[in-house]
Order: sequence, then C-alpha cells, then structure tokens
Amino acid sequence: MNEDDDLGALCAGAGRNLAEAERPVLEEHGLSMWQYVVLSALSPGAAPSQLVLAQQIHYDKTRLIALLDELVTEGLVSREPDPADRRARTVRLTPAGSRRLAAVRAAIRAVEERKLAGLGAEERRVLRSALAHLANSD
Repeated sequence: MNEDDDLGALCAGAGRNLAEAERPVLEEHGLSMWQYVVLSALSPGAAPSQLVLAQQIHYDKTRLIALLDELVTEGLVSREPDPADRRARTVRLTPAGSRRLAAVRAAIRAVEERKLAGLGAEERRVLRSALAHLANSD
C-alpha cells in the first residue's frame, strides 16, 4: 500500500480480497454472491416489486428473474402478486431464507474478524463509517 494510491484502487483491491475470502463461506452455505446480495437486500423487509429490488441491488432486471427462481426453488424467498398491481410481484425472505442469511452473515463476520485482526475497535468503526459514506455518496 502506498499513500498515493487512489481510493478507487484501494477499494477495488479490498473488495476483491474480501470477495475471495467470502467465496468459500458462500459456497459452504449453497449461495452465490448475488444470491447473498438479494437475501441481504430483503432482510429489512419485502421489496415492493422485482424491478425495485433490481434497482436496489444494481442488478439487471432481466437476469434477476432467474436468480429469484433459484432462491424460490431453494425455499429462501417467496414472490407474491402485489394486491395493488397484479402484474408486479412482491419479494420477501421466507423463514428459511432468514435462517440461511443469519448463518452466512455470522460466518462472514468471522472472516471479517480475521481480516481486521490488526485494527482496534475505533479503527474498525471509522473504517466501516468511511466505507458506508463512500458507498452511499453521489
């Protein structure tokens, strides 16, 4: 690492490193990274439509259908017609999906703990805060 490295390069490297470390965890739990992203996005509550979910996770809406089909087959999410618009489908976690997500998150937190072992509690808090700021800024 060099002080002159730009944030994009640092974040890209960190993202690749974390994704590689998390891949075995996801495989162990029978999920792809995108399936995990969907389950995480649905954690706070149902998505009002598949289109809204695709927009929230920045995923191609035409490819989302196949991804959701896999999750429905696994019993991890459900899709139901929106009572206000029968053409739209609300998407939500099932109880099995919530349990799988909780197990994966716990395992990923263990990976993160190993990766951040050299940082103190305050450094970790600042890192998470800075990354959240970068992820949500325009």
